[in-house]
Amino acid sequence: MNNETLTAMKGIKVGHAHIPDIPTGCTVILPDGGAVAGVDIRGGAPGTIGTDSLHPLNLVDRVHGLFFTGGSAFGLSVAEGIRYFLKERRIGFETDHGVVPIVSGAVIFDLGVNTTDLLPDSALGYEACENASENPVPDGSHGAGRGATVGKIHGLQRAMMGGVGSVHLQVPSGLEVGAIMVVNAFGDVVDPDHNRIIAGCRQNPEGLELFNTEFEMFERLTIKGFSSLESTVVGAVITNARLNKTQLTKVAQMAHDGLARTIRPSHTLFDGDTIFALSYGNLDPVDPSVVGTLAAVAVAQANLKAVRHARSHENKPGLGDLYGPLPTES
Repeated sequence: MNNETLTAMKGIKVGHAHIPDIPTGCTVILPDGGAVAGVDIRGGAPGTIGTDSLHPLNLVDRVHGLFFTGGSAFGLSVAEGIRYFLKERRIGFETDHGVVPIVSGAVIFDLGVNTTDLLPDSALGYEACENASENPVPDGSHGAGRGATVGKIHGLQRAMMGGVGSVHLQVPSGLEVGAIMVVNAFGDVVDPDHNRIIAGCRQNPEGLELFNTEFEMFERLTIKGFSSLESTVVGAVITNARLNKTQLTKVAQMAHDGLARTIRPSHTLFDGDTIFALSYGNLDPVDPSVVGTLAAVAVAQANLKAVRHARSHENKPGLGDLYGPLPTES
């Protein structure tokens, strides 16, 4: 089977885990031996861990594990499980007192979909690491994408299901960029090639006709009755170009262009939009602007795959059930 997902990059493993019969979970990315990383946060309501260390002025120059999870702030506890998994394998930042794994990640708010008290925790993070492999990454309602939704200007009752999506791109120069995105957006998801909304807010809770969130925003001065914690799009791009933290921060910034192309509106105060950028390879020299351009394309494609493979949950439809995956994505 041809692998067109993030794990087509040699040395990158991805694992999903979820709580059985519960619409929440986590997704872990494990670069073999760690990877140099940067991050760019554009949304107004982020939930992250380990991002300060990725600032170009700070000491630590790489991450050994990266995760995305549901559960809002509660989900940050999955980091502990990932840390112990890596420590057991002596993977981490070397100190005089043993290795300290550097783990970064971000959460989505799926508590409106998962109304139970069962939330992602350290055990689920550890399980996701055990599940990590170089096999093609499942898209849609898996891992951190299980409880993701999109199009929430009129609340969850008129939203559709989001998900997780992953792509791998390679150009003739040998440059590779992969992306993995968890799409849990306030706004609608748009196919930019046809300028068409494919998933988002519906006209009514029983129907499938889509509402245009962007147009609705033009007619308002305020957004009332909406929790500023309910949405975010998080993800990562990984390249085989040899880049430092400063360069990767620029790549992460440019990667957000792919988010803006496919999610309208994006980067609102109601979203915690966060993209990490990792360098895992030796291709050199490569201009960061070239990598960032390809990263934006990868992010856009990953966002579309996330919703196209999403499964329905209760009264919230998913495109993967309505139409099935596109032939090129099956």
